Amino acid sequence: MLATPQPPAGSAFWEGHDPSEGGAVYERTCGPLTSFVYGGPGGPPAVAVDPAVLAQQALDKMRLRAPEIGITPKPGGKGVVGMPVYMWTAKGPETYGPNVASASAGGITVTATAKVSKIVWQMGDGKTVTCTTAGTPYKAEYGKKPSPDCGHRYTTPSSTTSSGKFHVTATSTWTIDWTATSGPTGQLTEVRNSAVDIDVAEVQVLN
Repeated sequence: MLATPQPPAGSAFWEGHDPSEGGAVYERTCGPLTSFVYGGPGGPPAVAVDPAVLAQQALDKMRLRAPEIGITPKPGGKGVVGMPVYMWTAKGPETYGPNVASASAGGITVTATAKVSKIVWQMGDGKTVTCTTAGTPYKAEYGKKPSPDCGHRYTTPSSTTSSGKFHVTATSTWTIDWTATSGPTGQLTEVRNSAVDIDVAEVQVLN
């Protein structure tokens, strides 16, 4: 923005120019810092724009959420040791992607696209399952078939834990690829997690 009032003639802010040339001194603010720069008769000097900064601004416009956990057995229900466990998340722009946003400045536009590249499931029994898909929601007709892409089987009941339940945590890794109209490209990463508690019991056999 134009500095008001203008520095007196001979000031170092004029960078050797004379006010009579028709130029002016401008204030340039970046965060908490303010500096003064000379601009010729054509206006203030062009400010270089860092595409990586615009990429972060585009990312800040997105809402990237933790997995919206789907799991069998459902929280509040009860599963059985040895039965297949299905894990999945709702597929949408905020929970799995793609999520797209742009930011512009100085004649440059950066477009960022965020997608979940993996979800790491900590099953609460010391086991970890890494899934590169959103998982398959369980349907009754699947019966005892294991999940085709994101599943687990418990070999011990949740009663063996101090809480009596398995604390299941799902951590999604968002990969954000960005491209600037000026040519540069790059990648950012964000992590989100959510959790549920499930009950898994042993089958009781009557003699």
